Amino acid sequence: MSLFAAAEEENRRRAQPLAARMRPRTLAEFVGQSHFLGEGKLLRRLLAADRLTALLFYGPPGTGKTTLAHLLARETRARFRQLNAVTSGVKDLRELLDDARDVLSVDGVRTLLFVDEIHRFNKAQQDALLPDVENGVVILIGATTANPFFAVNDALVSRSTVFEFRPLAEAEVVSLLQRAISDRGDGLGDLPIEADADALEYLAAVCDGDARRALSALEGAVLSTSARPIHLTRELAAESVQRKAIQYDGSGDSHYDAASALIKSIRGSDPDAGLYWLARMLEGGEDVRFLCRRLVILASEDVGNADPHALPLAVATMQACEFIGLPECQLTLAQCVTYLACAPKSNAATVAIGEAVADVRDGRLVPVPKHLQDAHYAGAKRLGHGEGYQYAHNAEGGVAAQDYLGIDREYYRPVDRGFELELQQRLEAIRARLRS
Repeated sequence: MSLFAAAEEENRRRAQPLAARMRPRTLAEFVGQSHFLGEGKLLRRLLAADRLTALLFYGPPGTGKTTLAHLLARETRARFRQLNAVTSGVKDLRELLDDARDVLSVDGVRTLLFVDEIHRFNKAQQDALLPDVENGVVILIGATTANPFFAVNDALVSRSTVFEFRPLAEAEVVSLLQRAISDRGDGLGDLPIEADADALEYLAAVCDGDARRALSALEGAVLSTSARPIHLTRELAAESVQRKAIQYDGSGDSHYDAASALIKSIRGSDPDAGLYWLARMLEGGEDVRFLCRRLVILASEDVGNADPHALPLAVATMQACEFIGLPECQLTLAQCVTYLACAPKSNAATVAIGEAVADVRDGRLVPVPKHLQDAHYAGAKRLGHGEGYQYAHNAEGGVAAQDYLGIDREYYRPVDRGFELELQQRLEAIRARLRS
């Protein structure tokens, strides 16, 4: 490298943010994702066997998807080429694939093609990748924050190995921050920095496992301080962290996962977890009407007659939210979530209607008994409709001893919790009367 080229390279390096300068140069320096990159794990085995063909990297930002793609190119001695699915079209893709074929034919070198946001490619673009992936012309690595089983074509998913990237653990982020502080070449080692342990732990906690975000906050805290030596306290770290952007896709994984967590937390009678998932969805911009619908459904599905007040409260919540809107309606939603979580639970009505529907769909249809048939029209009496019907209000206790179904079935089985315990006792007496 010439003197001028070296100077240019050094200038480019200094212009890069800390997170870019601290990217690992070898797999040994890579932090996180040990569940598929650790010794003996799948990706390590594929790499050792030189069997990388098509990989889909799926996970939140800052977890190392792009960095690992670069490292795999070095490990396989392949050319690294990158496309962004948002800015690249079919023409760009075809030109790159043509070039990859030429290089493989002339030099015997494969191309590792990294496609960022691959789920943004349309079907034609994704299909254009298949022949060269199957023929081994390129090693394809597609990165996405969306679940590939929902967002990527089935044909491409079926030919790919999917690796889910997880947010880095707090201890892993702390180790990255410590390395950045001590590194004299690419990090902040040339500066006199005294970092409190609780400051690094705070940055690791609030970055949500995003290494890039943690390193950016560290760089901002250090470079914005004029005092020497630089004392990185928890307060200084907190000032350097911008309000986080909640990763939440209103129609994708995060939407369905958070909704599932909310419902299961309320069903499991944990109001604290319910409030957290409610706050997570609200901060992510979730549709309030969707939340209201789910709470109304839950009031019948999971609380039912164990607490008959649950459904009216959920319906009132829906009406109040429609009337007052955000941000105030989050108070009403919180009231509803905590009430439903603490209410006694019963799915007896849910199970009952499910069994009844199954009988209607799968079994022989039961005819309406004669004494229950409509008798309010001319000629009904001649057909015997309504004959023998007993008016329940005239019977002892308001329950007439007559058959209302024509077959022996018990769908509704109240649980021994909440108001259904009382219903259970009353129903035993009612059924005994009906069968007498």
